[in-house]
Amino acid sequence: MDFEPTQKVRELKAKLEKFMDAHIYPNEHDHHAFVRNPDNLWKHWPKLDELKEKAKAEGLWNLFLPHEYGEYSPGLSNLEYAPLAEIMGRVPWSSEVFNCAAPDTGNMEVLAKFGTQAQKDQWLTPLLNGDIRSAYLMTEPQVASSDATNIETEIRSDGDDYVIDGRKWWISGIMDPRCKLLLLMGKTNPENPRHQQQSTVIIPRDTPGVHIVRTTTVFGSLHSPGGEAELRLENVRIPKSNIIMGEGKGFEIAQGRLGPGRIHHCMRSIGQAQRALEIMANRVDSRVAFGRKLADQSSIRQDVARSYCEIEMARLLTLKAADHMDRYGNKVAKDLIGAIKIIAPQMAQTVIDRAIQAHGGMGVSDDTPLAYFFTLNRFLRIADGPDEVHMSQLGKLKIQEYVNAGR
Repeated sequence: MDFEPTQKVRELKAKLEKFMDAHIYPNEHDHHAFVRNPDNLWKHWPKLDELKEKAKAEGLWNLFLPHEYGEYSPGLSNLEYAPLAEIMGRVPWSSEVFNCAAPDTGNMEVLAKFGTQAQKDQWLTPLLNGDIRSAYLMTEPQVASSDATNIETEIRSDGDDYVIDGRKWWISGIMDPRCKLLLLMGKTNPENPRHQQQSTVIIPRDTPGVHIVRTTTVFGSLHSPGGEAELRLENVRIPKSNIIMGEGKGFEIAQGRLGPGRIHHCMRSIGQAQRALEIMANRVDSRVAFGRKLADQSSIRQDVARSYCEIEMARLLTLKAADHMDRYGNKVAKDLIGAIKIIAPQMAQTVIDRAIQAHGGMGVSDDTPLAYFFTLNRFLRIADGPDEVHMSQLGKLKIQEYVNAGR
């Protein structure tokens, strides 16, 4: 495996780093102050549109979309996208500036891969242009949704329409006024085999019957403007033309959607861990306690060394997973995707925790991005499937593989 960046990626990386230095890092404080101000709840930061136009003009746009999607893609492979996602991850909100933010990325991949031409024209094009945002409705409060076959929301046939009833929660992005599209996973065929009962449908956000029950906080934050929310779907009526791929394909679509999304999260986590290590190094080099720089303390040096090793290991595993996705497809690469989803958020959380400790009280404040990075990666150990599910599935897969190999 050759992980040396191509000339195209080197050029994009340089351009992206220059953009981050000029437009993203200088605006971190302003963005944070705006979204944390209660008066701005569910409003997007005013400078965002200006930065999106700048990014689009510089060709730093939709970089996530794999090359196999033809006209909709900038032509990058997963391996080529990885170092770019890592750079964006250093400032989590910056992904939206480049139209590379979840949940839109996963929804665009679904529409690009599985949608009809009419669905692409109506929904994919404005998403790719950054004109609208979207949400993905999968998780439900009454069932363990890490097993997607448990999903119970009813999608029943009624003439030329489907009628939808159920509850969803932890729906990211739905509070954003720019959210116009909902992709919902629900049950159309309860009599089918377990993995063929679910379907995925398109619901325009303003469809009657889509009710917000409540917004939910994550470690005390509402995550404005997108937020997370619990929904009630009550007699939501959509035309049957809004189904994606056909009835019984929902589980297949969900698995196809989550594979790239999981590795994108890991790329960004590595970016946050790397930045945390750099922040830590600068802090300990400038801080004196008990007559010595913190950087001269053996325990601090060990923390830096361990962090460097752990980041490098996770980065290499991420690149290997991305390479296998490109070479063999997401299904064949599922062991590596599962492995990096287990490793990266936990690694980042550990590295960031060391950086917080080195900062003392400052580390848990908003004077640095460390506290936000820490809570974000703790949340990611649950998002897109908790660690335990990935470990169980990976362990089962590897046992079968080694037993079948007869060694």
